[in-house]
Amino acid sequence: MKVIASSLRKGNVVELEGKLYVVLTAENFHPGKGTPTTSIDMRRIADGVKVSERWRTTEMVEKATVDEREYDFLYEDGEGYHFMNPDNYEQVTVSADVVGNSKVFLNEGIKVFLKTFEGVAIAIELPQKVTVEITETEPVVKGQTASSSYKPAICSNGLRIMVPPHIGAGTRVVISTDDYAYQERAKD
Repeated sequence: MKVIASSLRKGNVVELEGKLYVVLTAENFHPGKGTPTTSIDMRRIADGVKVSERWRTTEMVEKATVDEREYDFLYEDGEGYHFMNPDNYEQVTVSADVVGNSKVFLNEGIKVFLKTFEGVAIAIELPQKVTVEITETEPVVKGQTASSSYKPAICSNGLRIMVPPHIGAGTRVVISTDDYAYQERAKD
């Protein structure tokens, strides 16, 4: 299935010269003059080699047909990360290099999309937003306005993010899994 280059996102699988690649990062550049381009960093599934490509945003790229299903995360052990298909209770073990930086968001029961090709997990796609608890941050300074001044905070999963001044330790917040940016205070 051909798609335009600008529509590629992290976790998509593309086919180039008969080989499959999983997209690690995708950025669109729109210069003032000239042609807009899409720059993609990807990993070759067969041997793990990282490759960078650049296409015009309107160029067509072959998106590979892979099986994409929702799975529940169960646990992690020496073999890897274990996921379960909620429909038939079938379990899949995913290696650490496929999970990559996504491991900080894997809490028991989180639902993720696993992409498999010929029965082997090749990519993981997290929900766009996750809720985490702030475990440590600087205290609120009286009189500090809620302008664009952000302060560092540490989440329950060990991730360091920037939060607004009114957020204190113990507060649950929603963050983006793409760039780890603070979105809002959790509503629960």
